[in-house]
Amino acid sequence: MNPRTRTTRSAATIGLLVATTALTAPQAMAADTRTTTGPVSVTASEPLGKLGPLTGLIIERIQVSDDVAASKFGTASPIEDPVREAQVLDSVRKQAEAAGVDADAAVAFFRDQITASKIVQRGLFDRWTAHPEEAPTTRPDLGPIRSKLDRLTTALLSELKDTEQVRGKSVACRVQLALAGVSGTAAEHLDALHRQALRTATDSVCRPGERAGGSG
Repeated sequence: MNPRTRTTRSAATIGLLVATTALTAPQAMAADTRTTTGPVSVTASEPLGKLGPLTGLIIERIQVSDDVAASKFGTASPIEDPVREAQVLDSVRKQAEAAGVDADAAVAFFRDQITASKIVQRGLFDRWTAHPEEAPTTRPDLGPIRSKLDRLTTALLSELKDTEQVRGKSVACRVQLALAGVSGTAAEHLDALHRQALRTATDSVCRPGERAGGSG
């Protein structure tokens, strides 16, 4: 099979999966509904597929960016913090090496997480500046937020290790990532800003397999 045919079929497979998931994700989440004597509520489900847990953690980290933005808005704290970013990436490299995860791939992945967080922060700053009535009325403490981000870093590195096999196969990875992304977006009701951040945050997930020459 020539590369063009393989690429076309891969794109068609992923497109079909995304369309199918868009239709079935609400039903999958509805299956988690618990009937009680009171009002019926829907429990958000974990993103689907082999990359579901990883994608769920990525989405959780993106959502923490809302608190980061709220803690900085209206203060002298900048969105860009190169010193802090360098510290985070240096820590990631050390933790990845200790965990047996490809350190360069881990750093690239977490650089995307940082970029995604800044997308959310800038978007919220713009929104709150244009609509002051929507701005947060309380300012979260950055200390606990950073502690949560540190815990998420450990969990994300563990998932990167656990998903090495599927992420090492280009087509399979992209199919699973599409499934997890669509179902996770639906479960968390992500708006356009957070969907943009999710696309950025998952940009490096399948790259290790592509560099390794995985084809499916």
